[in-house]
Amino acid sequence: MRRRGFFKAVLALGLLGLVAAGVAQALKIEIGNTAVSATATIQPRALPAKGNAPASIASVTRIGTTDGSTPPTLKELVFQFDGHGAVETKGLPVCTLAKLAETTPQEARKRCAGAIVGEGTGKAVVTLPGKAPQPISSPLTLFNAPPQGGRPTLIAHAYETLPTPKAVLVPFAIEKIHKGRYGFQVKIQVPPIAEGFGAATLAEATISKTWKRGGKKVGYVSAHCSGGRLQVHGTISFTDGSFFPGTLTSPCHVAA
Repeated sequence: MRRRGFFKAVLALGLLGLVAAGVAQALKIEIGNTAVSATATIQPRALPAKGNAPASIASVTRIGTTDGSTPPTLKELVFQFDGHGAVETKGLPVCTLAKLAETTPQEARKRCAGAIVGEGTGKAVVTLPGKAPQPISSPLTLFNAPPQGGRPTLIAHAYETLPTPKAVLVPFAIEKIHKGRYGFQVKIQVPPIAEGFGAATLAEATISKTWKRGGKKVGYVSAHCSGGRLQVHGTISFTDGSFFPGTLTSPCHVAA
């Protein structure tokens, strides 16, 4: 099967369910004229053998082409995450689509400050009819949202300035699965950027939300080390029908 595209590994929107520690294997891929590089840094590397400890995750993904043309347009992201961990929301405030509607990044973060679980930056290139390509950039914010069918849910907030200023809201749920090593799955339908005239070029974010519950530190993402590694598998689909799957493995060791 012919495959064109790239693996947008551990994107700010896909990071939510990742339960890993250490520095993940870096990806640098060129397929056709599309080029992508992706890294993920997860801390701490030392984790318990049983039970879970809070973890923070940082990721950077860069997307481009070797000939300077516009990258393909994203359609869907599907991530399957290592099951040796947990996503915790008990005691964490929630935010809703209604509260975030028509807000700038600053307004959104002010309205739902307690529900923020991750922050970062997204960039894209916009090619409007009759105009040269123009870069746009937006803060990315991930908010804890009300659960759906008992599943943890998040809302990704971004803000685009072309062709008109507009808040972009992407809700998605984290579902439990039983598929070998993988225990969590996220499916994200990517909305059109700049009314369909934009293509993503950068996504970077960090999830490090912790809070106290009963005097104990709790993390939105927590994990334990099993087999010296934890991993995530992702498949990215594009509007032109192309797709690319890939896997990142992150080393860990049992804390003394």
